[in-house]
Amino acid sequence: MDAVQLVAEPRRREILRLVWDSERSVGDLVEGLDLSYAGVSQHLARLRDAGFVTVRRDGKRRLYRADHVALGPLTQFLESFWTSRVDRLAELAEEAERG
Repeated sequence: MDAVQLVAEPRRREILRLVWDSERSVGDLVEGLDLSYAGVSQHLARLRDAGFVTVRRDGKRRLYRADHVALGPLTQFLESFWTSRVDRLAELAEEAERG
């Protein structure tokens, strides 16, 4: 599965949003999502396998955080994708105004 398909899943995007700026345990994530502990764990495993989240042990807990470096290429791709679309939309709007 490629990176875009992986983050296309809405719950994975929400997990990434929740772990973007701070570490969170599975229990913390379960509270913020409408998913079971097992469901959150499965999504985290996919994100971890892709390298999009890191995990750190703190006693018995595992804390997850987005890996901004690993997500960099995906972020750049999405930004370039949307930038080119917005630029094209601006061109079309200008043509319509002139036209």
